Amino acid sequence: MAIDRRWLALAVPLLLLGATPPLGTDVERDVVVPDGVVFKPTSVDESAAMDRFAAYTMALAKRDFASAYAMLRLSFQASNPRLEWEMNQRKRATLWADGQIRVLRLSWYLDPAGQPPGLYAAFDFRGDRKDGTMDCGYVVVHRAESASGFTVVRVDTSEVPPTLIEEGVPKAEVLRELPCYLGKGIATAF
Repeated sequence: MAIDRRWLALAVPLLLLGATPPLGTDVERDVVVPDGVVFKPTSVDESAAMDRFAAYTMALAKRDFASAYAMLRLSFQASNPRLEWEMNQRKRATLWADGQIRVLRLSWYLDPAGQPPGLYAAFDFRGDRKDGTMDCGYVVVHRAESASGFTVVRVDTSEVPPTLIEEGVPKAEVLRELPCYLGKGIATAF
């Protein structure tokens, strides 16, 4: 009796649909560790951190504030009550709305001073909307132990209207105010 394996050709694409795409080689990567410590994040680390980043940003794009809030670390929630946090998200109705952002840099931090121990991944991103507005900022995720999942611990975003952008880059007076990393060669410190 033969086993029908035709379904396998359909199963692989379906499984891949739910997977977060890996970060490309064009994404800058940086690792910051305490002196004397050797650490290199694994592909499993990157995939898990990227999954949390993608789930969080897509929840915000879908305006699913309950899901996004649930991804925040408990201490972040304690300092940002849900109602207040959600009201602040709703004030910026167009932020995250199109879900079109790209990661420019991924920075890893192992046990940074003054923070709860664990592995941190900071995703610096930029989004260019169809109306010419630019979104930029970063999302930091944290994993306390290798067996635990990542939670969102810090988010900072800015919206730059088209009138303050020249040739795809925010004007100099705007760059000083942004919490954004926009890529090598774009000076943000004047």
